[in-house]
Amino acid sequence: MRIWVCGVRGSTPTPGREFVRYGGHTSCLAIALDGERPSLIVDAGTGIRLASDLFGGSTDLFNGQPYQGAILLGHLHWDHTQGLPFFAAGNSAGSRVDLYAPAQGDTERVLGRFMSPPHFPIPPSGLLGSWSFNALEPGAALIGGFSVLALEIPHKGGRTFGYRISDGRTTIAYLSDHCPTNLGPGPAGLGEYHEAALSLARWCDLLFHDAQYTDEELPVRASFGHAACGYAVGLAEAAEARQLLLYHHDPARTDDQIDAIVKSYESAELPVGGAVQGTVLDLP
Repeated sequence: MRIWVCGVRGSTPTPGREFVRYGGHTSCLAIALDGERPSLIVDAGTGIRLASDLFGGSTDLFNGQPYQGAILLGHLHWDHTQGLPFFAAGNSAGSRVDLYAPAQGDTERVLGRFMSPPHFPIPPSGLLGSWSFNALEPGAALIGGFSVLALEIPHKGGRTFGYRISDGRTTIAYLSDHCPTNLGPGPAGLGEYHEAALSLARWCDLLFHDAQYTDEELPVRASFGHAACGYAVGLAEAAEARQLLLYHHDPARTDDQIDAIVKSYESAELPVGGAVQGTVLDLP
């Protein structure tokens, strides 16, 4: 499995010198089976513009070919959908894109609430190529060539799924927006290690987890719908994940501040890093 990390921020893109090393685009991963083109894109924040480069932008890795694959959305907030009309490889003659989002009515119509005049020039039906818009329920499915387990997790303002994605050898878990305090304080006061989160993360090779807040910030900001860094580490340890990447960085969190957060978990039971835009991860 190869993963391109195309966007790592939460809430809003973050430009500026203080954010260059970790990156300022919002949530997006592009995932490929070994030796193949990416066939699964997870979330469509502004980072999906970098995913287009894989198919014919500045890096031209796949000779300008249109995207043929799936887009899997964890939920429908702006920072996970705003890049859709700017995904040039998908918004292209010859593309074939199967988009999946947590079921909450007609998916194309729900997306059209933010992507249609007067908010945007075209609706989802105006995207070039062949697009399908699918409502996803919790459970297991084959999406983009990968086995995907979708489970509902607490977040604020719309149905939200976390995902467990496997190619048969390697498994990643993706919980980009997660508010476990909605289910109680948990053993450390940072939220419950509830069964859905544990099932998604258990024994995974790599966990991407919401870490928008520090533990000290959480009491004031938990109502916004996100998790603390300490919760992400605690969940990874409880689930016996092999590696954790703190994800969905707060838009005000500078590179130096993320460095300090990562360093503070050097004694954790597993390797802990901060997700970095532009990195390519090859998982065995």
